Amino acid sequence: MSVFSEIQTGSPPAPVLGDPLARFLVDVGKLTLADAIAAEKIANESNQRVADILFHRFAIAPLTIADAYTTLYQTSLIDPCKSPPHRSLVMQLGPCRAIQSGLLPWREMGGDTVVLTDKPDQFEAHSDLLANTFARVRMGITTRAHIEAAVTSACAGDMAAFAETKAPSAQSCRTWNAKRTLTHGSGFLIALLICMVITPFWTFNALCICAIMLLALNTALKIAAAIASQRADSASDAVENEAGILPKITLLVPLFRETAITDHLLIRLQEIDYPRELMDVCLVTESDDATTRKALGKATLPTWMRPIIVPQGTLRTKPRALNFALDFAQGSIIGVYDAEDAPAPDQLRVVAARFANRGPEVACLQGVLDYYNDKTNWLTRCFTVEYATWFRIVLPGLAKMGLVVPLGGTTLFFRRNVLEALGGWDAHNVTEDADLGVRLARAGYRTELINTVTQEEANGRFWPWVKQRSRWLKGYAITYAVHMRAPRKLWRELGPKRFWGVQLLFAGTLSQFVLAPLLWSFWLIPFGFAHPFLTILSPLGFWTLVSVFFFAEIANFLISAIALRIAGKTWLIKWAITLQFYFPLAAIAAYKGLIELAWKPFYWDKTMHGVLLPTDAIRPPQPPPHQS
Repeated sequence: MSVFSEIQTGSPPAPVLGDPLARFLVDVGKLTLADAIAAEKIANESNQRVADILFHRFAIAPLTIADAYTTLYQTSLIDPCKSPPHRSLVMQLGPCRAIQSGLLPWREMGGDTVVLTDKPDQFEAHSDLLANTFARVRMGITTRAHIEAAVTSACAGDMAAFAETKAPSAQSCRTWNAKRTLTHGSGFLIALLICMVITPFWTFNALCICAIMLLALNTALKIAAAIASQRADSASDAVENEAGILPKITLLVPLFRETAITDHLLIRLQEIDYPRELMDVCLVTESDDATTRKALGKATLPTWMRPIIVPQGTLRTKPRALNFALDFAQGSIIGVYDAEDAPAPDQLRVVAARFANRGPEVACLQGVLDYYNDKTNWLTRCFTVEYATWFRIVLPGLAKMGLVVPLGGTTLFFRRNVLEALGGWDAHNVTEDADLGVRLARAGYRTELINTVTQEEANGRFWPWVKQRSRWLKGYAITYAVHMRAPRKLWRELGPKRFWGVQLLFAGTLSQFVLAPLLWSFWLIPFGFAHPFLTILSPLGFWTLVSVFFFAEIANFLISAIALRIAGKTWLIKWAITLQFYFPLAAIAAYKGLIELAWKPFYWDKTMHGVLLPTDAIRPPQPPPHQS
């Protein structure tokens, strides 16, 4: 009999167990009857395969399951890592489709294409796809890990290239021309210098007017967001009901040279209260990052965690790694965490419930970010004040006002089908999160804020802070330029309100930091220094200007105080006053970022983690959370 002959069907005696795999493992002594019954019960309640439950909950090795399948389906167990597949066959199906479907076209034998799978019970569901691609096929058995490893080995270059170009070209910055940017930027600076030489008085005053208008508009937006964020809204603030059947959630965690944080990350992820068979944690590392891979190699990963190795390509960015890992994801919801994150234990349950209680138009959920090292130094205190304002006031307000929500880079959750339809992340954009927020809005989807907190590590060193902020502002500039390639189309897709919101959020934010030194010059007036702008102001105009500055500072302080009260960190209110000395650092970062647009637009200035960890941020292992 051929090793690839069809399974012999018959009428087995009435079993205690309904699943053939569980029954077989009990018969051969690999599984107790009690565990088998429990596995079937969990599988029925969670709408999962019994094989997956046996692996995640009862630690039945994938090779043991695969070996059992060879007997049940009367076929052979094949290791495609030792006997690699023919690359041409994999490319016929497509490497991404092979990984997502769990089907590996392996070899041609006797006019048939042997296709390996780890889910023989679902093989028939792919019959049309396989017949249209290969005509005649025969089934072989392997494990999912072997499928993923074999496909990646055979098609690493193609998969890396696809990860870099997954986003649509029209909404990607990969065609960014640094040389042309340098030319245009130099031309603008030369023109500005000429104006300063010819008419220094009016040029300086015109720039001052722009800076003042941006200050007023930004303050008005913050006030509007503060009012909107406090508004009761049953559509987004209602207490969530528990989701019915919980979805499987894939968590993508990009890691790069993260030796100091890896062990702590694993502890924090294990504290999440969510059924383990419904958690799929992908620890995404670069193929040449020996440091992180060595650290992970020493760790004992639970069955629901696995490393994803990203092959080298033409660039190295977080969104590129996320795009590559997305094809390996098993969940219907995709979440993103950073290496230093400490999410709330119930966070995934909150996410599942919110998606279950929303329509398909809500495609993204953004959690709240906070810092666990806020007491380290002045910079971390100010960073915490800033983030409290952004995540407790501004982003919720933008969402409730129906404006575009520029996403944060972590504690993000997406409906997988929407994320894939959009083309994932723009691999070349160094603020892929904010860019994706715009792309979601352009496609007609909404982002909501969820009331669940992830603790992070604030950047508390001067130059690393500037480098991190310059990357963000550089990305804001690139994102704005990309989406304004066709402003009329952007207007049609977003509508007037959201279109002007994008202008203020992206161009306005960047311009405000660039023009900030002009606003600082007004602080010379109280000390008796002459200011060119005063010569064009009447007494009424002067006091109006003073009122704008005074009102903006009072408004920003009060908004920060409200945000800190919501965050439960009122002790930081006194430090909100010092933000006057904190935000000038962002002006330095803005100039650095703009220079890099014409020098190295896709360079990812890596922020090192684990540098300023307080002792109470490193928690010892906790007992396993309650499982349902």
